[in-house]
Amino acid sequence: MRVLFWGTSTFAVPSLNALVGEGFEVVGVVTQPDRAQGRSRSSLVPSPIKEVAVAESLPLLQPDKPRGDLFLAELGALEPEVSVVVSYGHILPQRIIELPPLGTVNVHASLLPKLRGAAPIQAAIRDGFLETGITIMRMVPELDAGPILLQARTPIAADETFGELELRLSELGALALVEALTLLAVGQTSERPQDHGAATYAAKIDRAMARVPWQRDCGSIARLIRAYDPKPGAYTTLRGAEVKLFGATECEGDPEPRRPGDVLAVTDDGLLVACG
Repeated sequence: MRVLFWGTSTFAVPSLNALVGEGFEVVGVVTQPDRAQGRSRSSLVPSPIKEVAVAESLPLLQPDKPRGDLFLAELGALEPEVSVVVSYGHILPQRIIELPPLGTVNVHASLLPKLRGAAPIQAAIRDGFLETGITIMRMVPELDAGPILLQARTPIAADETFGELELRLSELGALALVEALTLLAVGQTSERPQDHGAATYAAKIDRAMARVPWQRDCGSIARLIRAYDPKPGAYTTLRGAEVKLFGATECEGDPEPRRPGDVLAVTDDGLLVACG
């Protein structure tokens, strides 16, 4: 099967590696342009997916935006049978979605229709989900609304951080993708539409969402801190300075009344802070 792969972040790396390792013919890789980093913004850093594509000598495209007749012609010349999108970072136009004969499939890190959107892993931890998973779906113009080809479930550990769960889901997504494409190649997929009425959304994380609201209960605060660990990092202030917090766990309450946000103790393991 001739596969055109779209991806940018580290989450997409296991999926691309799996396709190459399992013998799929990756005819091209589309990733975002190199980004300027550093204080002077003078050094360009390639995406993790570009590094894999270069190491594997795969044809590489890096458009600013996946648009235009010329870009569409470049894709058509690759003659893909199917496109695979994993954490690419841009919405694809309908013409590009429909280009391969077998269409375009996406690896999404939730059990759709729950947690459509940009930050499903963080939301699952923050909102106290006991399990999450991977959905392999057909792409449509609407956000994460396409028919489901395959799902894989996994429990969320009580103390799991975003970084830890993201790594597990990236590996689970790679396995699910290989299975779904194998079924698609032999015409044995069993697609089902999503229940759009049951859909929920996980918005992109902004700075305000990562500020710790100490007046809330300790369980929800601990989940919020783990949901943004290691990035962007939940934060609070201490004597006027910003402090980022990581690896939080819920513990027994203090019988004495305390103000939310008060530091009750400093130990080798970290800080003990009063919550609402």
